[in-house]
Amino acid sequence: MSTIELAEAALKRILQDEDRLHAYAWLDEATVLAEARRLDHEHLRGPLSGHTVAIKDIFDTVDMPTACGSPIYAGRRPARDAAAVAAIRAAGGLVVGKSVTTEFAHLTPGPTRNPHNPTHTPGGSSSGSAATVAAGGASMATGTQTAGSIIRPAAFCGVVGYKPSFAMISRSGLSLFSETLDTIGGFARTVSDVALFVGVMAGRSDLMTPVSPQAPRLAVWATPDADNAEPCVVVELERVADVAASAGAAVQTLPDAAGWQALLEAQKVIMAWEGTRALAFERQVHPELLSGPLRAYLDAAALTSPETYLEALHTRQTLGAALSAAMQPFDAILTLSAQGEAPLAETGTGDPQFNRVWTLLGGPALHLPTATGPRGLPIGVQLVGNPGNDHRLLGTAAWLEAALS
Repeated sequence: MSTIELAEAALKRILQDEDRLHAYAWLDEATVLAEARRLDHEHLRGPLSGHTVAIKDIFDTVDMPTACGSPIYAGRRPARDAAAVAAIRAAGGLVVGKSVTTEFAHLTPGPTRNPHNPTHTPGGSSSGSAATVAAGGASMATGTQTAGSIIRPAAFCGVVGYKPSFAMISRSGLSLFSETLDTIGGFARTVSDVALFVGVMAGRSDLMTPVSPQAPRLAVWATPDADNAEPCVVVELERVADVAASAGAAVQTLPDAAGWQALLEAQKVIMAWEGTRALAFERQVHPELLSGPLRAYLDAAALTSPETYLEALHTRQTLGAALSAAMQPFDAILTLSAQGEAPLAETGTGDPQFNRVWTLLGGPALHLPTATGPRGLPIGVQLVGNPGNDHRLLGTAAWLEAALS
């Protein structure tokens, strides 16, 4: 089909669900059709031709507002595209709208609901991105992760979510919360599609087609926080490990690595310290336009001492290096993505405790949807690798996806 036909079909699909899902912060038919005409007129064909893409509303877009989920920036029109968005357009991807983010990609939820049950959360902060991909509104969507904002929404909505190694994708044109942690990634419905998408944004052709190992080496580790998880996800982790072993993978249990709780706390300290500085202007000039929870978080974070912050950075370096060394012999760590099925929307966007440490380490992480839980909502597993091992992790994820299917 032509890109115009693709645009019309995508808009029809999105609008069928939008009153129920509220996945988009900005959606304009004329803008999408104009972009489709441009792609057709310029005969632009690339790796993302035929794909529709939703852009999380913290990425600058020259033809669409970027409000960052905040009334402070309602209607703000950037003068340029973020680097990741420019790469998507250059590769032939059709941008269909701005997906809902929590306020400044942090605490306060937006209006988006889970496509599988609208009384439940889609997760956060990349709420709209995960929801629209799950509902078929877009085939791909951008996301960011500071704690668990890609992996957790992917788990709750039942799609593939990928957080690549830190700084693999340029953050130019992105509203930052944490210089040390914020990482751009994406959502799709298959491992091959998410690899293609992230590879395009990163300018890494070597990642666009995952190469599966013949017999991957997997370490199963539910982490010391497993007692806080619902039984269904722990059982599913064990089932997936058994399937992998039966399909030929070398599977073993990773002994509990020392320092997990210290790394967990270090991530929280770094995120708080850097977040209150990133939003210094908004907190000082427009405090009345910040939500109560975010304002309280920033006020508390401002009390963190420089010594506490520097100690957290030191913990990240030392204990993180020890955990990375324990992971080195394996193609991937097989672990939990979230505490369980998506909780009710009224309780928030869920706890990112099973994602924080992996984000702190800066390596790649991928959620693979594998089953449904007792309430009929999606569950799955997380695969984690060491920084720079993206090609290895994506290949292992593609192998496991095929083994499970």
